[in-house]
Amino acid sequence: MKQSQIGQFLEDPMRRFQISLLMLLMLVAGGTLGYILLEGMQGIDALYMTIITITTVGFGEVRQLSPEGRIFTILLIILGVGVGAWAIRNGVEIVLGDTLWHSVQQKKMNKIIKELSGHYIICGYGRIGRQIARDMALRNEPFVVIDQNSERIEWVREKNMLYVLGDATHDEMLIEAGIERAGGLVAALNSDADNVLAVLTARGLNPNLQIVARAGDETVENKLRRAGADRVVSPYAIGGHRLALAMLQPAVHDFFNRVFNVEQADVDIGEIPVLTSSPLKGKTIAECDLRNSWGLIVIGIRKTDGTFNISPDARHPVEEGETLIVIGPPELIFNYKQRQM
Repeated sequence: MKQSQIGQFLEDPMRRFQISLLMLLMLVAGGTLGYILLEGMQGIDALYMTIITITTVGFGEVRQLSPEGRIFTILLIILGVGVGAWAIRNGVEIVLGDTLWHSVQQKKMNKIIKELSGHYIICGYGRIGRQIARDMALRNEPFVVIDQNSERIEWVREKNMLYVLGDATHDEMLIEAGIERAGGLVAALNSDADNVLAVLTARGLNPNLQIVARAGDETVENKLRRAGADRVVSPYAIGGHRLALAMLQPAVHDFFNRVFNVEQADVDIGEIPVLTSSPLKGKTIAECDLRNSWGLIVIGIRKTDGTFNISPDARHPVEEGETLIVIGPPELIFNYKQRQM
């Protein structure tokens, strides 16, 4: 275990308390064995001597000790007082602090995570991860955050979000977040190398998972796709495009801000997959009549070959496997998609 991992392990008061109790038990066992070997005592007498020595209660000795036995007793008192004080301190910290409450919350949260299915996993709670979590929370999508920074996890805990404290590139952390049952994963770690490893690990654990990855450097995009990412997003490239758009076409920029502002969610862009059982299959756009029936406007269609038909003709027949891109009130988009399931 690395030094940083040891430090992170000992940050948890509950773990420190468990370690201190284990050390006390080892000290009792060692003291009992020592009196048996040095003084030839019976087991019960050796245990009695060990307990009264460690607790410094001041009861009399079972019998006169040899010089070696007295030296052993002095060492046992010093160790017992030190370990005992550490255990008491850790116990008081748990009872009077937030650790006990957090431990109860952690068990409850782990139970919730085990029952999740079709949820999303957000790897990394940096600036990008926080925005992803914020958008998903506003859309009422279930998600679990994985981050190894305890300070960031404290922010997550304060917002009552589900989380796993650990390295998102490790199998056990992804499994704890329920990756086998998850619907998607976002790799938003600060390092491109870590994102590649997280994507590679996630794809190995769940071959059917939808994976979106953040790329800080455009040269890493191909590596992320080869690792198993379905889609790769470069925040810097998108930010640059939006800045240029704000300067050259401010009305278009303001329109995008209006549509993608989830905090004022009275309009959104959504997708409606055309399934086998969909009532839209075989109808034209005009016959679907989504605008009058649901208040939704079809602005594009993703065809079965992955290409797009922007602003499709009203006479276009909707085929199975296509996806309609619609704009309208978010609750209507959600309600219509739920009706199709």
